[in-house]
Amino acid sequence: MNRAFNRKKDKTWMHTPEALSKHYIPYNAKFLGSTEVEQPKGTEVVRDAVRKLKFARHIKKSEGQKIPKVELQISIYGVKILEPKTKEVQHNCQLHRISFCADDKTDKRIFTFICKDSESNKHLCYVFDSEKCAEEITLTIGQAFDLAYRKFLESGGKDVETRKQIAGLQKRIQDLETENMELKNKVQDLENQLRITQVSTSPAGSITPKSPSTDIFDMIPFSPVSHQSSIPTHNGTQPPPVPSRSAEIKRDLFGAEPFDPFNCGAGDFPPDIQSKLDEMQEGFKMGLTLEGTVFCLDPVDSRC
Repeated sequence: MNRAFNRKKDKTWMHTPEALSKHYIPYNAKFLGSTEVEQPKGTEVVRDAVRKLKFARHIKKSEGQKIPKVELQISIYGVKILEPKTKEVQHNCQLHRISFCADDKTDKRIFTFICKDSESNKHLCYVFDSEKCAEEITLTIGQAFDLAYRKFLESGGKDVETRKQIAGLQKRIQDLETENMELKNKVQDLENQLRITQVSTSPAGSITPKSPSTDIFDMIPFSPVSHQSSIPTHNGTQPPPVPSRSAEIKRDLFGAEPFDPFNCGAGDFPPDIQSKLDEMQEGFKMGLTLEGTVFCLDPVDSRC
């Protein structure tokens, strides 16, 4: 995973793994809003977004509107943005979709992160104003990302490529079975045409002795019914019917379906789950960049 901690590389994590794995870390902040950005990473990218949203906040303040307060809940499952009183979730940013997180090293209140939207796949920059704990929130997001990535690997993330290969083999088997069925149908059609040709070429009124039908290779096809009829009766009673082969395959002697590793793999990882695993793998591969930078370049911004 390509993680760039930059100035924070000498920092230690602030929370225990259990706090982020089994619970969440709450923070209160003001939400300046979110805006679309062109790139998933970059100091200039977030600097422009912060300027844009700060300017919009000044306009709202001049109109008498207050900046909405939110509660951030950070865990290995993502960063939730909630309304503080009703606890209604306004945004749910999954960690593998967060690619860049930064705080202002001159203004300890401002921090931001870039997250790829799950519906539009656009990169959105979220900007917050906290009570001088921007760096702590940034580090908490970084720690949650690190733990989530480790958990992803432990839970089978390393086997994503193997699962994709299994899915490919399953698809190949299905294609071969379909092709085999089509060839059987073609052979049957050829046999039928051959029988019609033999009947049409026989002399009129002649009766040919009935013989077992053969295929195009002059082989008598296997028939469990004909084999059964050749078994002699005993005391005038017919022997018990032989179960068909298809019935034997469906159930074992305990009435359960036999284990099939290919069908088992397909059931465990349907296409929607597989695509989710692929998405998480790509997101964690991109990594999360933690960075401290300067957002407030204008004197008016420092009073925001």
